[in-house]
Amino acid sequence: MPIHYARSLTSHSRSARTDKHLGLALAFVAGAANAGAFLAVQRYTSHMTGIVSSLADDIVLGEFGLALGALGAVLSFLAGAMVSTLMINFARRHALRSRYALPLLLEAALFLLFGLLGASLSTLKGLFVPVTVMLLCFTMGLQNAVITKLSGSVIRTTHLTGVITDLGIELGKLLYWNRASVHDEHAVLADRTRLATLAMLCLFFLVGGILGAFGFKHIGYLATVPLAGILIFLSAVPVLDDLRRA
Repeated sequence: MPIHYARSLTSHSRSARTDKHLGLALAFVAGAANAGAFLAVQRYTSHMTGIVSSLADDIVLGEFGLALGALGAVLSFLAGAMVSTLMINFARRHALRSRYALPLLLEAALFLLFGLLGASLSTLKGLFVPVTVMLLCFTMGLQNAVITKLSGSVIRTTHLTGVITDLGIELGKLLYWNRASVHDEHAVLADRTRLATLAMLCLFFLVGGILGAFGFKHIGYLATVPLAGILIFLSAVPVLDDLRRA
């Protein structure tokens, strides 16, 4: 039963239920990586809005070294989204069942690399930033592209701005008072299922952030190893299915 469940989460055949469950799992992973890794690299690695804003500030203030660092983080995130899209489209073209699993398996491998070699990688420079920052930004780009493509841009997991905006919209609909004289077709009604999903995404991101920060505080870089385990569970079965077919 767990194998069938794991297969359904990243299968090419999608449903609203599997999209929701995968989204919640990835929100937990993103929350843990984003909040926890801040203790390791002093940067929120999925918050592109803030990083681009800091890029603009640093340019105006003449802090060009910091500006290059922000640019490196953005380019790493962008590269992750691009690689994820390339992998998904390649797998779709070759009728692979693991089209959505492959980028998550790559993300798991990068988390393992970060967890096992993070201390050494932190001394190496990549795109104007330490390789550790590049890895985390790249993984968040990978993950965000996967969930965006498979859910049709309905679910986002690496940042909460859009999620909380949508949550506010649904809450506004829920609180709206429909007068009795208003015809049914004009009534304002909240999508309670969507409302619950949005609230759960926020909750899982928060819980992941708390546990991730706790893990990084006490065991350091190795805190990403359990996150890699979650991603392997989510993605391994469809990949193995394709290997058996091959």
